[in-house]
Amino acid sequence: MEEKFQLPAGFFKNTFCVFEEILPPNFDNKKFDYVSKSGSSYYFTKQGMYRLSNHWGRLANSKWRLVSSEVKTDSKYKWGFAPWESFYPDNSTEQLYFIQPDFINNTVNYQHKNAPEFDNKAILRTSFETAKKIKQIRNIMNLTSWAKYFDYEDINELRKKIILELVYTDKSLEEIKSEFQ
Repeated sequence: MEEKFQLPAGFFKNTFCVFEEILPPNFDNKKFDYVSKSGSSYYFTKQGMYRLSNHWGRLANSKWRLVSSEVKTDSKYKWGFAPWESFYPDNSTEQLYFIQPDFINNTVNYQHKNAPEFDNKAILRTSFETAKKIKQIRNIMNLTSWAKYFDYEDINELRKKIILELVYTDKSLEEIKSEFQ
């Protein structure tokens, strides 16, 4: 008989994690290890956690994001997997997060300082500060009205310069804009 994996007490509280979207796993009709009040279902293994849910992002006191893959389903419910070592501590007071702009896909997201992607160069911020900077970056990426007072040849190059300053410095958006005017 297979030994049941024991999840640490309070594991769900105050964590940040990025799950990879996967195809539905085959657990041979095994019952879920846990089903939340909101309807999310979980399997726990020695390698990590499988989660089936129709909601991702902020979850009570945790931040769990699903990174889409090539998996295409019509269902609102998505499967995700995350290894145990990719769950990081979260709170609202520490500077735990850095910002990752993606200029190819014109998106921006945040990541935890314990993630392997951290380059030790991006400024670490609290979750509140991170959310504020991300909102500014999305406006720079998607709007043009902010650029009417700038002299530029390529708005995308100007966007990139401003966004990188937001990511790699503590300067305010107003300070950065004044440097480029």
